[in-house]
Amino acid sequence: MRPVPVLSMIAAIAISLFATALPAAADFTAITSRAQFEQLVQGRELRRFGIRLVVSPNGQIVGRAFGGEVTGAWDWNGGYFCRDLFYQGDDLGFNCQLVQQRGDTLRFTTDRGAGIYADLTLR
Repeated sequence: MRPVPVLSMIAAIAISLFATALPAAADFTAITSRAQFEQLVQGRELRRFGIRLVVSPNGQIVGRAFGGEVTGAWDWNGGYFCRDLFYQGDDLGFNCQLVQQRGDTLRFTTDRGAGIYADLTLR
């Protein structure tokens, strides 16, 4: 097992969604279909401090996080955004996430809505 550089570890944690306490999501609306999700992300970037991602309707994820390359693939399954994600070639794993919207903010909550979340801004 090789040691993980500190920057890679920090970026991996950030990309796999910042560990944030799960607050009430009453002001967010669930995205329930692939078509609805695609309409929101088409031609736009998802941004958060140090992170810029493009989630394409063709199932690709590309971008940068804290100076490193992010790649991956996604699909919509059972009402969830399911993705495989890689940071600088390191596999961050597969996860299905609840997606919610409030204005130009999309909230991705890991483990089908039972885990941690990250809010990313549509630009």
